[in-house]
Amino acid sequence: MKLTDAILATAVLAALAAFLPEDAHAADISELTAECDTCHGKDGASTDSDTPIIGGLSDFFIEEAMFIYRDRARPCVEEAYPEGPKKGEKTDMCQIADALSEEEITALAEHYANLPFVPVEQPFDAAKAETGAALHERHCEKCHAAAGSDPFDDAGLLAGQHSEYLRQSLEHFMNGERDTDEKMLEKLDELSDEDIEALLDFWASKHDIYNK
Repeated sequence: MKLTDAILATAVLAALAAFLPEDAHAADISELTAECDTCHGKDGASTDSDTPIIGGLSDFFIEEAMFIYRDRARPCVEEAYPEGPKKGEKTDMCQIADALSEEEITALAEHYANLPFVPVEQPFDAAKAETGAALHERHCEKCHAAAGSDPFDDAGLLAGQHSEYLRQSLEHFMNGERDTDEKMLEKLDELSDEDIEALLDFWASKHDIYNK
């Protein structure tokens, strides 16, 4: 390679590097995801009923969630790391979000968005699920399309998500502990406790929708 070519190549690489997030030069996203996977499961496929599956959610949804935690606009429940080098240490999502740069949050969101959503199989009542299907169509389908299985809604995934986590999330919305828009609050106000349980059974019943 001629000297001029080598100089040009170096300049091009330097220019490209300048557009990469600073943390991307550390190059290994595994250092960032290792801590997330400790609680959310390998590749974000949580097996803990209180912890959401995050692999396969949209990058916008994940990124927005992290900034919402930074703003303390949703509950920051303290939990202990179940395993890994920090096993037993307590933390919460607000602390985790605070410790990440915007570039790291973006990198994590893109990483998990590119992974498959691995739904959980859990018990459900078939009769309640049938009632829940009609409730979802009437109250939820507009924003949570395809029975809550479309990541491009940027509204999270409901089908096949842990029912206990979804129940807690709905309670946080209804109690005003978690920000949401007025339209969703209006929809939630129309639902009884029995309706909520029927919806949870419906979403649990749709764990196999991703295979169709």
